Amino acid sequence: MNDRLDDLLADHLHVLFCGINPGKGSAALGLHFANRSNRFWRTVHLAGFTPNEIRPQDGATLLHYGCGLTTLVARPTASAGELARHEFQDAAAALEHKVRRHAPRFVAFLGKPGYSALTGQREVAWGLQAQLLGDAWVWVLPNPSGRNLAFSLDQLVQAYRLLHNAVAQSRPAPLIS
Repeated sequence: MNDRLDDLLADHLHVLFCGINPGKGSAALGLHFANRSNRFWRTVHLAGFTPNEIRPQDGATLLHYGCGLTTLVARPTASAGELARHEFQDAAAALEHKVRRHAPRFVAFLGKPGYSALTGQREVAWGLQAQLLGDAWVWVLPNPSGRNLAFSLDQLVQAYRLLHNAVAQSRPAPLIS
């Protein structure tokens, strides 16, 4: 059984999606968002990030679409509620190092708790944040976990599509010859 989940990273990604921490099942399989109840893969597809729905075992193909995956805290748990506040704070430097090294255009936090613990902000709005992480714009999205019953699939897709549109608008225009 794995005790960690490897990042999917490349330089100059459009978006680096940052989960809170891996679930135990995902870590055991070595696959991001492996639980069938997790809606990440369907959401990123329906929001326009990928042309088809990627299966967890094919997760590395997400890099082909300019998107990567990491987690704020590396320790797998059955629930993010098992994490201590200091684990978020201890993870901040590692995340900032990843962002500075790989230079994504956006870092998208999947859920408010990770971003709140990272910044110390008690009130966090959805969407684009005023504060940069390295040189990356920060966006906060609803967590796609099947346990997050506050958001339907349609609501998740709508929120993620706003990020997709922002990414598309921030890309340099193609050269015309």
